[in-house]
Amino acid sequence: MKILFADSFPDAYRNDLVAAGHEITFEPGLSGDDLPAVIADHQVLIVRSTKVSAATIEAGSMLSMVIRAGAGTNTIDKQAAADAGVYVCNVPGQNAIAVAELAMGLLLAIDRRIADNVSDLREGQWNKKLYSTADGLFGKSVGIIGVGAIGTAFAERARAFGMTPYAVRKDGRSQAVENSIRAAGIRLVDSQEELLAVSDVISIHVPANADTEKMVGADFLNAMRPNSILLNTSRGEVIDEEALLVALDGGLRAGLDVFCNEPGSSTDSFTCAVAQHPNVVGTHHIGASTEQSQNAIATGVVEILDAYGHGRVLNCVNMEDATPANAALIVRHYDRVGVLAQVFDVLRRSGINVETMENQIFSGANAAVATIDVAGPLGDDVIAALRKIEDVIHASSWTR
Repeated sequence: MKILFADSFPDAYRNDLVAAGHEITFEPGLSGDDLPAVIADHQVLIVRSTKVSAATIEAGSMLSMVIRAGAGTNTIDKQAAADAGVYVCNVPGQNAIAVAELAMGLLLAIDRRIADNVSDLREGQWNKKLYSTADGLFGKSVGIIGVGAIGTAFAERARAFGMTPYAVRKDGRSQAVENSIRAAGIRLVDSQEELLAVSDVISIHVPANADTEKMVGADFLNAMRPNSILLNTSRGEVIDEEALLVALDGGLRAGLDVFCNEPGSSTDSFTCAVAQHPNVVGTHHIGASTEQSQNAIATGVVEILDAYGHGRVLNCVNMEDATPANAALIVRHYDRVGVLAQVFDVLRRSGINVETMENQIFSGANAAVATIDVAGPLGDDVIAALRKIEDVIHASSWTR
């Protein structure tokens, strides 16, 4: 496969891909605006923070897969990719430790004013009197919004500092998630209002989507405890930055690794009132940027590429959970050339659309069975026509 890397990727893993026969283009300095002009005949695009627009999808004449080397895919136009039949895949769960570590680092930096300490020392100023005042973390409570892999990893680290983690109780969580919540020592409360009321620190670990956009708004911020701290290492879009500026002016402190309208490339100018506020300790969306995390993510990317080369798609995020199929065909047939083509021709002439299908071979490779999910007017005449095909053993259907 011809693969374009538009962001940094560990050398050793790229070398392994070349050794496996792939053609690699490595351009880590590309911006989202650059991609349409260079995607050309690449079959796979791999990105970290670089934005993938509809224009890039349209320009990729051979593009069949976009891989986000990380978890979040909000920087990729997934609908444009879906409309063009391009898979969008990610590598979830591999950056949890790195992001949790940074969240703790931001919290410590806020409490002990580390950035201001460093700045004054570099300016030749000594002010032990000013910087000797801090609350400390021991005994504080931290509310965690989003208790996936990152949220629970953060809870484990907060407990190690003597903090008590809380989260909101929710119906429908899987048993695995419930188990991880208990293992992390997270206490559950009944509502977000209760969570905000009991928490000295709020840490956000949710994906960016329609449900979470600007979830941290004026009402949320006003419900937080006085002198509390807000951490966000998820996505900038989950915070209403205008409302946050008001809260920051009122004394709220925040540790932020993400912002709205971040640059589309890894280096660029960036002017942001929130990032420049004196009550903010900010970093450059580097939550997953540790060697440990990047190696784990790179391993996941290579696994996706290897599976794709063998006809399997891993971690695809832009496929329908349910198809429009209204019926399923079960066609047992001899494993011979052209039989499925004849089956599809019958369906085509009957105005029936194939949504998904699977063809499995019986032992001995003499016979096979095709399971075909279809949408359309599937009547007895269609089944009869299928049964008349010479190499069809039997055809039947059932309605969904």
